[in-house]
Amino acid sequence: MTSTTRKPLRSRVRSLARRLSGDTSGLALIEFAFAAPLVLGMGMLGTDTAFLVITHMQISQIAMQVADNASRVGEQDVLTARKVFERDIAETLIGAEKLGQNLDFYDNARVIISSLQRNASGGQWIAWQRCRGAAVHNSSYGVEGNGATGTSFPGMGVPGRYITASQGTAVMFVEVAFDYEPITPITVFENRRIVYTAAFNVRDNRDLTRLYAGGPVARCNVFSAARPT
Repeated sequence: MTSTTRKPLRSRVRSLARRLSGDTSGLALIEFAFAAPLVLGMGMLGTDTAFLVITHMQISQIAMQVADNASRVGEQDVLTARKVFERDIAETLIGAEKLGQNLDFYDNARVIISSLQRNASGGQWIAWQRCRGAAVHNSSYGVEGNGATGTSFPGMGVPGRYITASQGTAVMFVEVAFDYEPITPITVFENRRIVYTAAFNVRDNRDLTRLYAGGPVARCNVFSAARPT
């Protein structure tokens, strides 16, 4: 091939290169291709962060609502100390189910209700405890029967700020543990367990001798989202 035939080819290549160097028609598309993953990732992270904050608030509200409801339940006889039945506690736990409906609550959570009272020696005592939820989580603050005798059991809650019951009354101490599930593929907040506690003193003159039979029993050795039967 002679130089006279190669020269037009080189000219065409140079001409094409000059045209491409000045062509900006695809610039926005290229910039978007580089920026889209970053913008999308930040958007998903922001969405998950907001959802995590909302979930924290909701779990906190559920813990307070369950403790408040448990402090009010019982038969409506104003002439005698109010008896609390198993069905009253089961229905209180159903209330948590309704509050956490958008979270598939009991599939991912564990609710533990404890009745903190005083024993015969004046010490703190977990007289009874009821639970519901599929999440495997045992109470961090004691189990039923702790403190039945003596004064060694300090109460429930954070060391140095223990919650205690006064003589002749009880405190409904509630612990809620919830396994958070992100709503986006971002895994920054994956495998987080959200735990909140709440406590309310019982509101009425209550029979503290026991939980009376009648209705389903929410046993703490059962890990299930189903309503107790």
